[in-house]
Amino acid sequence: MAQEETCSVKYEPVIGLEVHAQMLTDTKIFCGCSTKFGSGPNTQTCPVCIGMPGVLPVLNRKVLEFTVKTGLAAGCSISLSSRFARKNYFYPDLPKGYQISQYELPICEHGHIDIVVDGAVRKIGITRIHMEEDAGKNIHEAGGNCSFVDLNRAGVPLMEIVSEPDMKSPQEAVEYMKKLRAVLRYLGVCDGNMEQGSLRCDANVSVRPEGRKELGVKVEIKNINSFKFVEKALDYEIRRQIKALADGQKIIQETRLWNTERGVTEPMRGKEEAHDYRYFPDPDLVPMVVEKEWIEEIKASLPELPDVKQERFVKDYGLSEYEASILTEEINTADFYEKIIAEGGNPKILRSGIITGIFGYMNQHGKTLGDLPIKPVHLVNLSRMVETAEVSGTMAKTAVLFEMLDTGKMPEEIIKDKGLSQISDKEEIEKTVDDVLARNLKEVERFKTGEEKLMGFFVGQIMKLSKGKANPQIVNELLKRKLSS
Repeated sequence: MAQEETCSVKYEPVIGLEVHAQMLTDTKIFCGCSTKFGSGPNTQTCPVCIGMPGVLPVLNRKVLEFTVKTGLAAGCSISLSSRFARKNYFYPDLPKGYQISQYELPICEHGHIDIVVDGAVRKIGITRIHMEEDAGKNIHEAGGNCSFVDLNRAGVPLMEIVSEPDMKSPQEAVEYMKKLRAVLRYLGVCDGNMEQGSLRCDANVSVRPEGRKELGVKVEIKNINSFKFVEKALDYEIRRQIKALADGQKIIQETRLWNTERGVTEPMRGKEEAHDYRYFPDPDLVPMVVEKEWIEEIKASLPELPDVKQERFVKDYGLSEYEASILTEEINTADFYEKIIAEGGNPKILRSGIITGIFGYMNQHGKTLGDLPIKPVHLVNLSRMVETAEVSGTMAKTAVLFEMLDTGKMPEEIIKDKGLSQISDKEEIEKTVDDVLARNLKEVERFKTGEEKLMGFFVGQIMKLSKGKANPQIVNELLKRKLSS
């Protein structure tokens, strides 16, 4: 929803996202504790990450490297000098009473991410990318009168990626999140697992009369952890604000939470400003000085990113823009496809339904590529068998492909066991063609008087009679010759 009209006033939403990405490091940002997900409560802690008096944090170099790498991929300028600050607030999951973050001197600034919406490219600005530590996790006892605190997550390294308020609809926000997730996964700096909280976002949203430059009153929606909820939460909040303005109410600057069960945003607290956190430079961490040579080394190590790979897939493999975008959305999928091609798979045959068939299967069964019992050789062999007419393209895309995905069997074994080999014997196919034409003499006469669309009817009848095994090319050749005589 890009616009809404109320009482003859058209409103437009203005959206900015603050994305928190957990970095794929083995240890935490300022200590040697593990970042492994799913361990028992408070088993991955030490005096540093639980904030004991007198301890000193030491920056994990990998965290700095991953943040610089992300900044370069997003076209940011990298600060040669930056520093950490203490963000002061009190909450049970923050044992020190402050969070180590960055404030006035972040490591990365002024970048952008390109998204495609309705066929048009939109450039979404990135204000800054900075490093910070995660807080712990509050666990509330269902129906009880107490809560628990698990500090395993305290000190886990995060990147906060702050966008400009450049998004104009919930759909644009979702596309931005998807593209950002893809870039992070390509770089290998974040696994993007939203269910485990590795990637989550806070959304800032306001509405204003269409055409006005001044921003409306901003409302923040905290900790949205799926693409679906990003879209739903923003859509609801935009409608709520527009209705409030139409009713003569004022929008209050506040922080709200998304209630997934009720499908509404709910007040959480008044929105804090920077001065509420009383930021000041962390006295236990010296300013970071980054050498230009090291930045250039990281820049040279950047992988081929999604947009570049998509463009190459279109050029090298003859894919459509849509097909290429689907294949390059995940680095694992793109690599898998290229392995198939490298091992001899035919790009033309693979793109004509086989690849889309795999994606359809994964969506239907709720699986990822890693869950499937196939390797590149399965699809190489299948494409070769279509190319050499050992099996029809239709059979390959339906019966063989899905059996292969279910069982992990090689295509040649499936074709043999199920008797799916394509019939290419002209004499045998000619008998089937003659049989179909003899059964449908009225349709033959109609075709000869100009109803050429009946060609599809004849082909369908022949394929039905041959149980889909007849070679379509030979079928069409024989039909054209016989119907023209």
